[in-house]
This record gives sequence, structure tokens and C-alpha cells, in this order.
Amino acid sequence: MMTMSHFDKIRLLEALLFASDSPVTTKDLSYHMPDGTDTDALLQELSELYSNRGVNLLKIEKAWAFRTAADLANDLKIEKTVRQKLSRAGLETLSIIAYHQPVTRPEIEEIRGVHISRGTIDTLLELGWIELKGHRQVPGRPSTWGTTLAFLDHFGLESVKDLPGVEELKASGLLDSRASLASEAMGASSMEVEQQGPLDSEEGEAGVEVNTSIDHIEAEDSIPMEDQIENTDA
Repeated sequence: MMTMSHFDKIRLLEALLFASDSPVTTKDLSYHMPDGTDTDALLQELSELYSNRGVNLLKIEKAWAFRTAADLANDLKIEKTVRQKLSRAGLETLSIIAYHQPVTRPEIEEIRGVHISRGTIDTLLELGWIELKGHRQVPGRPSTWGTTLAFLDHFGLESVKDLPGVEELKASGLLDSRASLASEAMGASSMEVEQQGPLDSEEGEAGVEVNTSIDHIEAEDSIPMEDQIENTDA
């Protein structure tokens, strides 16, 4: 290798660090530098050159990496809406909670006719759409669940009283003759709904988008919420 100037060594070091997608140790950097190069001294010099720039050269334990300047962090934030999947089990469970709150897990299972996995409740909790409302004053004191302000805000409702009724859903085309479970969840006057057959597993149910309207239990997958909500006369 031909003799490299001090300036070119700095350029090479800069390129090596820029090309790496993770911090690089001084040892690894030295491997690519000409023999006899004082890599530590060059790194310190390069760090000083970038000290007042939008990108800084930082030492992370025994490694080095370019990172955006800490004082610019707030200006670099990007808000992004993330689309998540909500299973049909989650959609049905949310509907039952919305129309029968406060409701216990056994009551939800009785209406749905299937067992509810722990993950279904956890997902709705993570979304912030349901919360613990208290406990039934019966043996075992089971937890009761209800919807949150975040739920109302997401679906454009002022209160749960604004949830559409069965007739409204039928009139808007969001409830058809196949939606027997929806009729039970939204039209029953009490929790005493007759169980339809044995409890089944909810494994393998089709996923639907989180922003799908909860009003149409039998809706096809991935129907945008806004397409359904705007047609609902809440």
C-alpha cells in the first residue's frame, strides 16, 4: 500500500465508520488502517471535527459510531401511525364488553360460545380500549371489564349510549342475517344469553385490522373502520 497522508487516513477512518451499521471497535478500525497508524489519536481528532455538527462521533465503551446530535433529538422525532392486527376474537370480545359492561370473562365466553385466550384481553388492554372496572360481589369475585375514554375517542363516540342499536346496524347494512353473535352481543337485555353449543377454541380465527368497525362482527377482514363508522348513525 502506498504511503497515505494524514488527511487521507482521516477520510478512510470516516468512511469506515459511516459504512458500518453498528459501532466499530478501535481494534477493527486499526485492521483497515495503514501500518503504524495511531488510530486512537485519529479517532479523537475526528470526534473533535464532528463535535459541533448535526452528526457526532461518539465512543460507546470500546467502539465508535456516528450518531445524531443529542440536542436535535426533539426535532428529529417522526410520529407514525402503526396499523395493528386485531383478531376476530378480539373484535367480538370488544363488542360484547362495549354493550354489556361491566362484564366478566365468563359472561363474555357465555355470549361468544368460545373460550377467550389471555392474549385477547391483553391485546385490548394494550390498545387502551378496555380497563378493569371492579369485581362482582359473588364467590370468587371475578373481575369486570369495561371500555375506556380512549375507546370512545377512537370510534368517535361521546358515550357508550351513542353505540348504535341492532336496528340501526341493520339499516346501515353493517349487520346481516349471518351475524347471530352480533345480535346477541348488541341486542340482549341481560347477560343471561343461552349458550349455543359447547365452548370451542378460538385458535386460527381470521385477523382483522384494528381500525375495523366493531359494529360489524361478521365483517370481512381488513375493512377500514372509517368506511363503516361514517355510515353509522350513532
